[in-house]
Amino acid sequence: MLLENIIVFVLAAFIGMEVISKVPQTLHTPLMSGSNAISGITIVGALVVAGMVGGDWAKWIGFVALVVATINVIGGFLVTDRMLQMFKRKE
Repeated sequence: MLLENIIVFVLAAFIGMEVISKVPQTLHTPLMSGSNAISGITIVGALVVAGMVGGDWAKWIGFVALVVATINVIGGFLVTDRMLQMFKRKE
């Protein structure tokens, strides 16, 4: 089972890199905004894991997932905002 999960992870990483490398620059900002919204769903899932499980280890893993997902969302919005600032007209 572990070997199957590792194979799926490696294949998904390669496919993800191929898909991301083919995205044109004009679509990068809208896709980043969409992925930030999806990462918000990850925060909800991390809250569920952190709050509804019985074991201490599961609570800590849920807390770590919550922190990492929050960093991902905030960083994504900061990058998107910075990219949108490049397209503003200068006064």
